[in-house]
Amino acid sequence: MSGVKRAVSLGTVISALILSGCLSGGGGGGNSKPAPAPSEPLTEQQKRIQDGFFVIDESQLPFDALGDAYAGTSRWHGVLNGAGYRVEVPENWNGMLVMYAHGYRGEVPDLTVDNPPMRQYLLDNGYAWAASSYSSNFYDVRTGVEDTNALALAFNDIAEQNGRSLPEPDKIYITGVSMGGHIAGAAIERETQQTANNFVPYAGAAPMCGVMGDTELFNYFGAYSLALFEFAGVGADAFPIPADEVPGKLEAAREALWVDYDANPNANGLTAAGAPFYATLQNLSGGPRPIYPLSFGGFQGLLQSLAGDNGTIKGILNEPVIDTTGITYRFQTLPGEPLSSAEQGFNNTIVQAVPAADANALRDDGLRLIPKVNGDLYADIPVVTVHTLGDLFVPIKMQQIYRQRMEENGWGDNLVQRAVRAPSHCDFSIAEFNSTLDAMLTWEQDGVKPAGDDLLDAELMADPAFGCTFTQDGFPQEGVRAFMPACPEV
Repeated sequence: MSGVKRAVSLGTVISALILSGCLSGGGGGGNSKPAPAPSEPLTEQQKRIQDGFFVIDESQLPFDALGDAYAGTSRWHGVLNGAGYRVEVPENWNGMLVMYAHGYRGEVPDLTVDNPPMRQYLLDNGYAWAASSYSSNFYDVRTGVEDTNALALAFNDIAEQNGRSLPEPDKIYITGVSMGGHIAGAAIERETQQTANNFVPYAGAAPMCGVMGDTELFNYFGAYSLALFEFAGVGADAFPIPADEVPGKLEAAREALWVDYDANPNANGLTAAGAPFYATLQNLSGGPRPIYPLSFGGFQGLLQSLAGDNGTIKGILNEPVIDTTGITYRFQTLPGEPLSSAEQGFNNTIVQAVPAADANALRDDGLRLIPKVNGDLYADIPVVTVHTLGDLFVPIKMQQIYRQRMEENGWGDNLVQRAVRAPSHCDFSIAEFNSTLDAMLTWEQDGVKPAGDDLLDAELMADPAFGCTFTQDGFPQEGVRAFMPACPEV
């Protein structure tokens, strides 16, 4: 390709938003091969799958037309290799298919499918879409990639079985949110092309609010907990932190770093001892930027709930993968500046999380257990991402890591990134979903590279107006966006 009272109430809103969450055969020119049996001991996740822990309520798979104007679309649903699916093809199909990958479902057994938030845009422009429930939950990106790709490869068989004979798609694209963004990013990697049991040659990708740093997200979670306890004077002696020690350490941290955590966990509720922690989290999550001050409090409960993680990502791996040895904690200086003496002391004292060797190694039975997003594309295709500035669950740091990796691998010109002034995780307006996907599709089809934001320019990101260019306030985010500082009038 060429190329604060207000904060108290907002924190409550953000917390609620976070907790609410985010066949076989032909089509598309990809490849599918039987998965060989793993040569290593089964992980807890593989045992859950083997034991039939995950279930599909097939009565929940059918879905209605968007309205009378869309009554003529073909809408199909079913189960493919243990994963529920939905497929929709407009009457005036343009010959192109967009795969949608949903986000993290938690640790529940029930498998469910989402319609893409850009569904109307897709139908209005003639695109078919398809979405999988995946055949498992938890943070199982490996299964998400394989099941999404298998569904894309089965598109024509599904159409034929439902009485509509269609030609193979001219092009297949992929988009997704949160963990689905990780799936979309991993699906277009050279390593995926080489190791996946189901591979699709996607023509472009639009990962949104995605975990584009793969396991770096869990390093961030680990660093959060270690820093929280260190600033509170109850630093960990080892990592993983023993589960029976976590409640006491959390109580001590809330007492030391907040005036009254339960009443006000936001930035304006911190004690003097909490100020360095606030600055540290800002730098861990992507650096000084607008919206962070408003989102800080709303994520504390969620991030603190992860403090007892043993590093296997709830049994996705057999050994701990969390690694904080490459993290530098800063609360008085910015990246590129010499550490202050206080920062040097803090970094010398804090316990480091050291991963097990080969915890997420290449395998002989398909993708890694947590697929990599190396920033090494399988082909010369466009990628457009979008991320909210206030997200502290999957912070915008993930996008900065992705940019660095793409640049290092010579694919920097293939990536456009955009920032949106919103305080939570994936809380985009429909207009923002649509415009991000449209930018990628237009770029791929017309060859005109869209505009984006520079997420590696620290000075630019710290500007109070940063993120205004691609923020499009509107449904369904009108309420929360009213709390955001206004962009300057042009």
